[in-house]
Amino acid sequence: MRLLHAALVCETREKSDRFYRALLGLEEMGTKTVSADLMHRLFGVDAPYTLVLYGNADFCLEIFIGPRPALHPKGVEHLCLEVERPAAFLEKCAQFGVPILRIPKPDGTDLVFVTDFDGNRFEIKGN
Repeated sequence: MRLLHAALVCETREKSDRFYRALLGLEEMGTKTVSADLMHRLFGVDAPYTLVLYGNADFCLEIFIGPRPALHPKGVEHLCLEVERPAAFLEKCAQFGVPILRIPKPDGTDLVFVTDFDGNRFEIKGN
């Protein structure tokens, strides 16, 4: 298993660039907009966010730019895990009673998240 990325929230792009690029020296690897609809379906947050990827050869951070959903029970924070056999892993999650969230993407694949027993969220990817 490998940790692919961690996701955090920053309220402004300026704060994000100042910390992750200027202070930590990470490269900006890409930027995209996450629609309010997808944010709601994934995290229960009703606003669009800008997603900035910062990283280097060893790791990646997904920084969601937008209002901090401090009072929201889910938030956007999550870890992304790469597993060798995703179907077997998800079957084991189901056996343990771990909630599995599947969101269909336009390309025919799914975004897949599981939630641990304390509400921490994990995005699951296959290798």
